[in-house]
Amino acid sequence: MPQKVIETPFPLIDADPHASRVVRYFRPSDYAFWAGATAGFPSALYLWEMADPTRLRLKTSLKLGGVLGFVGGFLFAYQRSSTRFWGWSENKREEEMDLEELTQRAREGKPLYGESNQPEWVQGAASRNSMFSQLKFSTFPMFNMVNHAHHGTDPAKYGVKPKESELS
Repeated sequence: MPQKVIETPFPLIDADPHASRVVRYFRPSDYAFWAGATAGFPSALYLWEMADPTRLRLKTSLKLGGVLGFVGGFLFAYQRSSTRFWGWSENKREEEMDLEELTQRAREGKPLYGESNQPEWVQGAASRNSMFSQLKFSTFPMFNMVNHAHHGTDPAKYGVKPKESELS
């Protein structure tokens, strides 16, 4: 099945980036949003308690709020980084990092997106399931943890030559 092509204001870097790449490409602003959510959630609970006291101990609530803020902040930072991979927001820094990283892998003769011991049909299913899954974090957080070749970009821009079997 052909992959859907979406017009974006910035260049597409990767339609289904591996989770480790998304985290490696976090910007300092992503970490700031993550930290803000981690601190903001329990802070909001504390301020809410000050405004409308329940006279209960907040220790457990604040701990749970910190955990929820940490997880929610991470998901938000992950989604922000993913939108840059998709070309939905400014991505010049990520584009340069991607070009440098994958060109180096191509020069070394390694597969661009890593090796996988999964059969091709599993890689395809994993790609179809995780593509744009970052938009559904509120329902079901899912990350691409499978190396596969389905990324919606032309490998030739990294210096990968087509195989002879593909030319015939």
